[in-house]
Amino acid sequence: MRVFHELTRRTGIHGAPHPVRRTPYDKAALVAKHVAGIVTRSPFPGRYDALVVPHPRKPNGVEIYTDVLRASLGDRALILDSGINGTPLPGSKNLDFFTSAAGAIHPRTTDDRGISQALQQITGVRVPVGAILAREVPKHLRLRALYRSLLKRHRIKTVYVVVAYFHQHIVGAARDLGIRVVELQHGAISPFHLGYSYPGRPTVADQPDELWCFGSYWTDVADLPAGMRTEVIGATFLPTPGPKDPRRVVFLSQGTVGAELVQVADAVAKEDPSLDVVYRLHPSERPEDYTIPSGVQLSTGGSTLDLLATATYQVGVSTTALFEGMALGCRTAVADLPGHEYLAPAIARGHAVLLSQPSDLSSAPLCPTPDIYYAPARRVGLGLAAEEA
Repeated sequence: MRVFHELTRRTGIHGAPHPVRRTPYDKAALVAKHVAGIVTRSPFPGRYDALVVPHPRKPNGVEIYTDVLRASLGDRALILDSGINGTPLPGSKNLDFFTSAAGAIHPRTTDDRGISQALQQITGVRVPVGAILAREVPKHLRLRALYRSLLKRHRIKTVYVVVAYFHQHIVGAARDLGIRVVELQHGAISPFHLGYSYPGRPTVADQPDELWCFGSYWTDVADLPAGMRTEVIGATFLPTPGPKDPRRVVFLSQGTVGAELVQVADAVAKEDPSLDVVYRLHPSERPEDYTIPSGVQLSTGGSTLDLLATATYQVGVSTTALFEGMALGCRTAVADLPGHEYLAPAIARGHAVLLSQPSDLSSAPLCPTPDIYYAPARRVGLGLAAEEA
C-alpha cells in the first residue's frame, strides 16, 4: 500500500489520500504526549481476553466500526487506540511511543531485489522502494516482537482490528501465537484495493482469519487471501433517510482527486443553476485545500451520513460514502476521474451512472437492492464476540 500511494502520487494520478500536516510545535507536543503515555496509557497492566484496534477516524467523536463490538465485549476488551493520527477513545491504551521509536533508527536503503527498476520500466516513475523497505521492515519486526509480549501477557483469545493492512505487526504477532484475528470492514473493497485484492487467492503472510463485512457484495468483489473467511454482520451506523431535498446534490471529496472533483461540481452547478450543489470535504481535508466556485457550497461540519440522508443526488469517485449514500436513497453518479473503476461493478448493475458530462446527472439511478452493500445489523457476529466476553 505504501509503494502504491507513492507511485500514484509521483505519477500525478492521485494526491495524498489522507494528508497529515504538523507544525514543529505539533511534532514536539506529540513527542511529549508519547513519553507521558508510557506511564498513563500503557496496555500492559490489567487482564483482558480480547484486543480491539479501532479506526483513527471518529466523526463527532464516535468510532462507528467497532462501537457496538466494544459495547458487547465490555471491560474484557483491551482497546488499543493510537493518538498519532487522531484522537484516541476515552479509556483506551496505546503504544505510541514505541510505534514512533521503532522506526527511528534504520538504514537509508536496502536491496529491493529490482522492484524499483521494474516499476520504472513499467510506469516511467522511480519509487524509492529500497528506502521504504529499509524503514518499514525493521519497524515491523520490532513492533511485532513487542505485540507478541503484549498478547502473551494478557492471554488474548481474539484480536479485532480495523484496517489490518496498516497493522500487520499486530496481525503478525497474533498469527505467531495462533490467536484468531478478525478484521472489521471500514471502507470500499475492490479488485483494485491492494489491501484486499490478491488475484488467484494465494496464501499471504500476516492476514486476518476473518473479515466481517457490511453486506454480501463485499464478500466476493475481490480475491481475498487464501483461507480468509467472510461474515456479513451488517451496519449499525447508518441513519434513517430523512425527507429528500429534490435539488440537493452532494459531491463527496477525497484527497486523491479533490482538485479535479471540485471542477466537476462547478460544471454541474453551471449546467443547472437551480441545483443546490454541496461539496463535502473528506474528514482528512481542510477548507484551505480548495478554492470553491461561487455556485458550489462548501460543507465541513456535522455528519456526512446525515447530509446524504437528505440529498437526492450524490457524486464521487471511489469513496465508501457513495455506497452509504446508495443505502440512504441517493441517486448515484460516479465522476469519470482516476479511481472510478472502484464503482465499475455498481455501474454495471445499474446502481450508479458514470458522469462523463454534467448532463449525465439527470440519469443517475436509485439502487434497488441497497442491502447487498449495507445489510441490516445481524447478531451473528456480535454473538461470537459476546461468547468470548
